[in-house]
Amino acid sequence: MRLFDLFGKGGKEQPQETEKKAEENELAELTAYSGMRVEVTTFDGTLLFVAKLTNLWKDQARLEQYSESELSEEKEEEEPLHVRIRGYSDHERKAVYMEGVITLEEKHTWKVEELTVARIGNDRAFFRLETNLDAAVTTFGGFSAREHDCKMLNISVGGARILSEEIYQEGDKFLLQVKLLEDRPMSVMFCEVLRIFEREDSKYEYGCRFLELNEEDQDKITQNIFAAQLAERRKQRGAQV
Repeated sequence: MRLFDLFGKGGKEQPQETEKKAEENELAELTAYSGMRVEVTTFDGTLLFVAKLTNLWKDQARLEQYSESELSEEKEEEEPLHVRIRGYSDHERKAVYMEGVITLEEKHTWKVEELTVARIGNDRAFFRLETNLDAAVTTFGGFSAREHDCKMLNISVGGARILSEEIYQEGDKFLLQVKLLEDRPMSVMFCEVLRIFEREDSKYEYGCRFLELNEEDQDKITQNIFAAQLAERRKQRGAQV
């Protein structure tokens, strides 16, 4: 009888214990991403701002903005907004996709509620700004340097895609120079070729990642990308008026 009771008791409690452990694991997994850089977007993919995710606890957190935001410029008080929050775990080298409801607490600080992890994947996590800007690639060989014109097709905090007539190989490294905005200084990034796409017009598209970027460099690129996107959005709105 005792043996029967023992197994019966164990059978009843096992689902509860499993569920509790699952909740603890989920919380621990989410808490591990506290402090990482994230991009906050609408559900249609519009970048709202870039921030640091802090104070994670259960389904709540804080967002401390790195970049400016039209949201906090337009109104003193904001309605809660359902957003996507996308970050990257350097430790696990994984993209983290979350959703939540944000409310402006004070300038550059947002409260996040109903925070959930939608999925975790190995794909790139950074927002990419589509561009078609004149740029230049500088390669080094021996004691000489060569500069070639190219087009920068898009850019993110992690890398860029360029269009060029020159032939490069995977693993080649060079300096990429581009001016994202006329009133901003030239951006110079050290890049490595990761992917090569040959086109029918005898040109090549190269997917590149940025190397040796410190946090200050990432912040500058983030600010420039965000400012370029805001300028383009305002230009489009002006054309529609």
